[in-house]
Amino acid sequence: MSSRSLPTVFLLPAFLGDLIVRMLAPVGEFTRFSLAVIGWTVASPTAWLNRRRIAPPIFTVGVASIPVVATTGMFIGMILALEGFAQFNAIGMADRMGGIINSSVVKQIGPVLAAVMVAGRVGGALAAELGTMRVTEQLDAMQAMSVDPVRNLVVPRFVACVVMTPILTMYSNALGVWGAWAILTGLFDVNTADYWYYTGLVVHWWDPFAGLLKSVFFGAAIGLVSCWRGFTCAGGASGVGRAATSAFVTSFLAIIVINLVLASFLNELYYVIFPTGIRSVLG
Repeated sequence: MSSRSLPTVFLLPAFLGDLIVRMLAPVGEFTRFSLAVIGWTVASPTAWLNRRRIAPPIFTVGVASIPVVATTGMFIGMILALEGFAQFNAIGMADRMGGIINSSVVKQIGPVLAAVMVAGRVGGALAAELGTMRVTEQLDAMQAMSVDPVRNLVVPRFVACVVMTPILTMYSNALGVWGAWAILTGLFDVNTADYWYYTGLVVHWWDPFAGLLKSVFFGAAIGLVSCWRGFTCAGGASGVGRAATSAFVTSFLAIIVINLVLASFLNELYYVIFPTGIRSVLG
């Protein structure tokens, strides 16, 4: 019996089932791709410890991104200080802004900002590079020669994202802290000693640790998503453009979701390790 002769009541479940399968298929493909990348990373360190393989992506992902990440972090710190001073000064707490701003910078803003910049600057480039190799059949040629493109092309880029994103986060954090200090002490005459005193009072070692831990997961998500988008690219030059755009958008959404999940988990873990209560400069 053909599908046209089936009653509508039977066609609707078939349509919904087909829709669900088509929606979940990319999830399964991405999961299989991610497991292959992580498997090669762990089981075959020679795939990324080779200097000729790892040095180019380390430079592209990390070294070349330092100026834009550091500059952005600095201006974010300056903006936070500039916008928040009036409110805190009105309640006589301008001298305590260093702790409040810097706690937010090292724990949330710095890691997320650095990851978004990496996703925008590097994620699209990785997807475009691998997507070009896909549409020009270079990846197929590698497989025909028994060379695994995941091991030789994806793993070094993935490792570079995982390693360099926390380092870029440290640059973003440091420049954000410095930018806030420059505005508060240079423009609003906040005492430098107070700025650093309340920073030390509020910013516990757990805060930068939590931010750097998040950045490791952000880097992994950027590397996996961007390389997968390049690997599944199709449709010629326009397909490469779509892959690059999709790599950034998907990486950005992944960063936001991962940040929410890890923020909740790490906050609960903090109170398990340090059950003494909330640190505050407001009282």
